[in-house]
Amino acid sequence: MKRSTLSALLAVVLAAGGVPALAQDAQVFQDRALVSVRSVHGDGNFVSWRLLGSDAADVAFDVYRDGRKVNSSPVTTATSYLDTGAPATASYVVRPVTGGVEPAAATRPVGTLATSRDVPLQIPGSGYVANDTSVGDLDGDGEVEIVLKWDPADAKDNSQAGRTGNVYLDAYKLNGTRLWRIDLGRNIRAGAHYTQFQVFDYDGDGRAEVAVKTADGTRSGTGQVIGNANADHRNADGYVLTGPEFLSVFRGTDGAVLDTENYLPPRGNVASWGDSYGNRVDRFLAGTAYLDGSRPSIVMARGYYTRSVIAAWDFRGGQLTHRWTFDSAAQSDRAAWEGKGNHQLSVADVDGDGRDEIIYGSMAIDDNGRGLWQNNTHHGDALHVGDFIPARPGLEVFKPSEWTTEVTHWMGDARTGQITWSAPVCGCDNGRAVAADIWAGNPGAEAWSASVGGLRSAATGAQVSARKPGSINFVVWWDGDVQRELLNGTTIDKYGPNGDTRLLTGSGVASNNGTKSTPALSADILGDWREEVIWRTSDNRALRIYSTTEPTSIRRPSLMEDRQYRVAVAFQNTGYNQPPHPSFASP
Repeated sequence: MKRSTLSALLAVVLAAGGVPALAQDAQVFQDRALVSVRSVHGDGNFVSWRLLGSDAADVAFDVYRDGRKVNSSPVTTATSYLDTGAPATASYVVRPVTGGVEPAAATRPVGTLATSRDVPLQIPGSGYVANDTSVGDLDGDGEVEIVLKWDPADAKDNSQAGRTGNVYLDAYKLNGTRLWRIDLGRNIRAGAHYTQFQVFDYDGDGRAEVAVKTADGTRSGTGQVIGNANADHRNADGYVLTGPEFLSVFRGTDGAVLDTENYLPPRGNVASWGDSYGNRVDRFLAGTAYLDGSRPSIVMARGYYTRSVIAAWDFRGGQLTHRWTFDSAAQSDRAAWEGKGNHQLSVADVDGDGRDEIIYGSMAIDDNGRGLWQNNTHHGDALHVGDFIPARPGLEVFKPSEWTTEVTHWMGDARTGQITWSAPVCGCDNGRAVAADIWAGNPGAEAWSASVGGLRSAATGAQVSARKPGSINFVVWWDGDVQRELLNGTTIDKYGPNGDTRLLTGSGVASNNGTKSTPALSADILGDWREEVIWRTSDNRALRIYSTTEPTSIRRPSLMEDRQYRVAVAFQNTGYNQPPHPSFASP
């Protein structure tokens, strides 16, 4: 859904008391998510909390340290406060102030963290690596929990033969309490393209569920076994090309199976996906989309190099119901719809009808499961959908191409797929690209990619700075201005035309997914509107959460209240992870 500027978004928020296209599970994010962190500048405790879309326009805040108010007048310019000179042992609560009056209710008290927060983990066994995560309120207590995927040391790319260890999904509270562990079993191969999991409140009961592909031998968090516990469908090369496939929804509180159905899209004839040995048939993607405009649906997809099949499911009243399936092979002009997919998908309301579409690389699928557009380009390794050009109506898509005979990267209209500008054919595989507002020296967002020089205007494609950012990976709102920063590996940098400035280097942590160098998660989960970064510790014994302590004068509701951003956090773990983009643009 288009939000042309941040100012327009805030006007709607303050006038109407809410954000259009609110996520169904936004009630999870109605907690103030108060956090106190020792300032990296050594000048005290940085206390930060959420502004809610439902807050009154004139809401202000009082900050209490150990029961004593520390602000001389209510905080109005931002939802953060630097408590200068405060001890590291201090505990805080925050109270909203409306019309000069404090209500009885206050936030949960929080202690002060060091420069980061550790969530202790329970390693499944030797060689296991903490991989991607997602968040949701699993138990309905108003605070987020973390769902973590554990990969064995022998995880494989689809192109590689060999058996792998089992994949596990764990759920943790932020204090390190493990709620449950799901063992996906021997018939789910380990690797970046196999297990794509979604964490979301699909049935509207105030507690998030977990949706994931399962198989014979998957064991739930309460010990239930799906299918045949003794079945082993792995062939001599470690691929699983026979046997049943399932889609299961697990309860967030204890990991119990709520429903299991045959997985769609099915495997069928392995060769119909582009090869016969098991590479392309098992390229999976997943997402969450508001296909009816009001309730979230599960999206499961298979294939993108040639044939692409996307299936939508609803989970209501404890049951999975198939909504629709799009199959590129079933289209009358099949060749036009083949090979469009990426190593990830995106979800957004691209046509402004209040219902989400699936942006599947170089094509979009409408909310009813019919092809909306394809623009005669093909597979790529990165995908960004957002309001990158505030001066034009609607959302945009920015994408590089792996095809050496196509434009190197392109910016297009997300509603029609029409390319507004592109870079000439380079005869290369352009493997990385990003679009985001990272530099105040250019209006709107910028775009850059691995195989094209310079920093480009998202509006025109013209070079606005000869110097390209030092990384082409994630972006994150970290410092106090409206621009995003560069997140790559275990560092955060501020772009500048003469050089990047280091803002954070994670200590004792590691990034995920090899050369992709992605975090376990980057999202607005604590404190004010800026984003947290979660990395695994180098020994895999904890997840380390970093939250900014940079001052800001910007007052903005939680990004998680924006529907497009919320579902982007849900599908962030899918394939080649991409940063979440909201539906609105910064001014």
